Amino acid sequence: MSRVFTACLSRMKVTAAVGLVIGCGGMHAARAQYVGQVSTIVVDARSGAVLSQQDADLRRYPASLTKLMTLYLAFKAVRTGQVSFDQAIPVSAHAATMEPSKLGLRPGSRLTVEQAVLALVTKSANDAACALGEFLGGGDETRFAAMMTREAGRLGMYDTVFRNASGLPNPEQMTSARDLATLARHLIVDYGEYYHYFAVPGFYFHGHTVPNHDPMLGAYPGADGLKTGYTDEAGHNLVTSAVRDNVRLIGVVMGATSNSRRNKTMASLLDSSFQAEGVAPVPAGRPAMRPLLLARATGPSVPARHGLRLASARLHGGADQVAVFPDIPAGYTRLRRGHGAVVHAAHPAPVRAHVHLVGMGRVAHGAHSHAKARS
Repeated sequence: MSRVFTACLSRMKVTAAVGLVIGCGGMHAARAQYVGQVSTIVVDARSGAVLSQQDADLRRYPASLTKLMTLYLAFKAVRTGQVSFDQAIPVSAHAATMEPSKLGLRPGSRLTVEQAVLALVTKSANDAACALGEFLGGGDETRFAAMMTREAGRLGMYDTVFRNASGLPNPEQMTSARDLATLARHLIVDYGEYYHYFAVPGFYFHGHTVPNHDPMLGAYPGADGLKTGYTDEAGHNLVTSAVRDNVRLIGVVMGATSNSRRNKTMASLLDSSFQAEGVAPVPAGRPAMRPLLLARATGPSVPARHGLRLASARLHGGADQVAVFPDIPAGYTRLRRGHGAVVHAAHPAPVRAHVHLVGMGRVAHGAHSHAKARS
């Protein structure tokens, strides 16, 4: 064996060993590799065209952005009839011991599939995510994580591996900004009839209002979901979809050093991409919107069957129009069980509507509030 061949073989072994360490996601190695390095991408939801990207293929920890795949598989199970939104989910001791953010579920208790979905999109509750994952995985979260990884491969998310349903730290759970944009696009296009859940400002659960943690809702014009995520190792992550003038964009920011920097980066990227798509900037001073509020409407105008309604209203009153995405039925009227109506707010004076949010047992305000939690 020649010395050249021996040297080459030695280098290959070293390279393979280093790749194995990085590929397995050694926690400290990943943190050191990406300190101060943010990954971003913006895509056109309709065509999938990439409008902006920066280090979009770096493999990173998803944190609670993991829950987007948990929700994708939940919507898939509902669509195919494997489960229903009203079906009860048992809470195991394992699920109840998940770290915050959480609902505080007790072992042996139950919640519905719909309540779990709402808990994931609002509070990013890890106990609800684990319970939902166990339920969909036949009682085993590890089995469900394998289902998540297989689904990721089917969707073309080739840099993604899942090890749990919540996004709590696991050195082997990795993804990329590009893969998350792919997942968000599939959520919108494949399961558009359920996309409205991402825009709820909160829901009522066991005597408490659970607010939505997504800071873009009601703050960035046109934003109507999807998800935040944070752990010490992952940094501050965000996936947002926004629509203006019938153009829908999906943005991903991963590894930001703070929530404020993450939010500013996302807003700047979306603004630039909307302009690149020929969409005029939002006029200064325009009131923030509360997009696509999902509610059980109450009052004399409500049909006898109490169908679900969607409303799009400015936080300070005034008429507005519901955002329409061409590849989803107009106005997102394909709602659960086929009921729904688009409601256009046209109030001459500021109004704060009282609504029953999905999963709520009584009336609560649809206003946003913010809470710091690990998500």
